[in-house]
Amino acid sequence: MAIDPQDYVPSGFSQTKKPHACVLVIFGASGDLTKRKLIPALYNLALERRLPERFSVVGFARSDMSDGDFRNKMREAVSEFSRSGLKDEQVWQQFASTLYYVRGDYNEPGAYQRLKRMIDGFDHGSRVLPVRVFYLAMPPDLYAPVIELMAAVGLAPKESEGTARTRVVIEKPFGSDLESARELNRRVHEALDEKQVYRIDHYLGKETVQNIMVLRFANAVFEPIWNRRYVDHVQITAAETVGVETRGGYYDKAGVVRDMFQNHLLQLACLTAMEPPVGFSADAVRDEKSKLLRAVRPITDDQVAVHAVRGQYGPGRINGKPVPVYREESDVARDSSTPTYAAMKLLIDNWRWEGVPFYLRSGKRLFRRVTEIAIQFKRPPLLLFKSCAVEDVTPNVLVIRIQPDEGVALTFEVKPPGPEICVSPLKLDFKYEEAFGNTSPEAYETLLEDCIEGDSTLYTRHDWVELAWLLMDPVIKTWDRIQPNDFPNYEAGSWGPKDADEFMQRDGRRWRRPLNNTNQLA
Repeated sequence: MAIDPQDYVPSGFSQTKKPHACVLVIFGASGDLTKRKLIPALYNLALERRLPERFSVVGFARSDMSDGDFRNKMREAVSEFSRSGLKDEQVWQQFASTLYYVRGDYNEPGAYQRLKRMIDGFDHGSRVLPVRVFYLAMPPDLYAPVIELMAAVGLAPKESEGTARTRVVIEKPFGSDLESARELNRRVHEALDEKQVYRIDHYLGKETVQNIMVLRFANAVFEPIWNRRYVDHVQITAAETVGVETRGGYYDKAGVVRDMFQNHLLQLACLTAMEPPVGFSADAVRDEKSKLLRAVRPITDDQVAVHAVRGQYGPGRINGKPVPVYREESDVARDSSTPTYAAMKLLIDNWRWEGVPFYLRSGKRLFRRVTEIAIQFKRPPLLLFKSCAVEDVTPNVLVIRIQPDEGVALTFEVKPPGPEICVSPLKLDFKYEEAFGNTSPEAYETLLEDCIEGDSTLYTRHDWVELAWLLMDPVIKTWDRIQPNDFPNYEAGSWGPKDADEFMQRDGRRWRRPLNNTNQLA
């Protein structure tokens, strides 16, 4: 039976109060992120009446546009990229009337003064001062300079007491290594208090990711067995069928570890492995995430070859169509040694997880697009059913599917019909769309709404960023120093390099092979 969408609130964990008024400024308003994600998300929030009563958006960019031009472009963006389409013309017209645009260079103090005068105008005649949200949808090398100029002209004054009225959203990447992340944090903290800084990771806004904690801590059946006594290992997979598309220039400098492991995969590992927080407040949840990262055993330079595998895709076929080699992609060096695939084994040195390996993998041009967390439990200690060999018994596996086809599946053993007492695997499969209907908000909707309300639970704190880089830096730097001699080493459309399979076989295990959206395995 489908659940009535009115029976639940599709939002974050905190029950913070929505402000009466808010001004949201988007730096980089002429870019792809604004048109593909931000404005469509804000329109959907308006459509569902989840925005403050008084709300305005101010776009800031170098492009020469009027307010009308900006509104027309954003109308096209909503029509193309909103999950609901341009559903309600009246809502659009009302929303469009709140869109404004300021042209300026990011290093021009006068432009920030013009922006300040415009925003100050929204404050006049209001009993309650609007919340100010500044979204930095721009190249990461501009984050610190823009924040410093904002502070210099009084756009974003430092607030150390009470609830911050001014908030700044920073997109990933948060630095390119530990040193640059620390320097970025230092410069940001000179201008802003940490509670004003919202480092966004869109993975944390996905409904299934948020439900990991609910699944773990709201169900007594799981938590008692969520430990080293019952869990054999954990696999976290983020597989993509696409290549680098138009991001070749960025990706060839970043690679898969910076692009996926340092943020998305480590966040999923933290949610899977962390201890129960004392509450669903921002700091309580983020304290446990940071505590978990501190317990992860470092991979030293001389251990990288044992604990990590890298790869780069060659020619192959995706969905029956031939695709180019990575080195032939636009803006990629013809002799590039950038990994497009990586697999790592992490060990967590704490009471709950001692001896349980966490295997993380991510890659481009793989067989299927899938992001999932698979908790594989240990085999039973004694097999009573003599007609079945021990190795024929499928271990119980709990799979949390992040995308696509969001849901949770549990594999367990049953006796099939017939005279012999044997066992066969069966699956209980829960799918969010079937249960709740197509009502889940996009990740950016949840995250923008949380920021407007002052809830930073789903945002990344500065100490977590630095701890994540501390873990990933040795792998990145070792691979930079020791050039691969076998790239490209996996076929596009496969599940990655053979070295990754051998990597698992050394531990007596194998990678899962999700074949389709029902999560059958090869």
